[in-house]
Amino acid sequence: MLDFNTLTQFYSTYCIGICAFLIPLNLLATFSTIMLTLLGRPAIQIWQTAIIASFLALLMILHVFAWFMMGVVMAPTYILLGLGSICLFTNFAAVLFNKLFTKKYS
Repeated sequence: MLDFNTLTQFYSTYCIGICAFLIPLNLLATFSTIMLTLLGRPAIQIWQTAIIASFLALLMILHVFAWFMMGVVMAPTYILLGLGSICLFTNFAAVLFNKLFTKKYS
């Protein structure tokens, strides 16, 4: 069974390390999805990078929600929530754009 107390304690103890790991990796993965879409790479490659980037974005959003559960309401929490949401939306849009673009011009 998942213990939320242990999870929130982990998030509060290692927040700097988690954010230092997730933010650059999330931006790189989302940028990779955008670049693969713009370069016209095969759909499977775009889907793979979008799934990885979306997982990282969801992980960041869950990390922010853990901070909200602990009562931490500061500017960095909203900034990280916005960053994770934008990356998640961008990955979804890249997959959708690729699907519509290849169908229209193939």
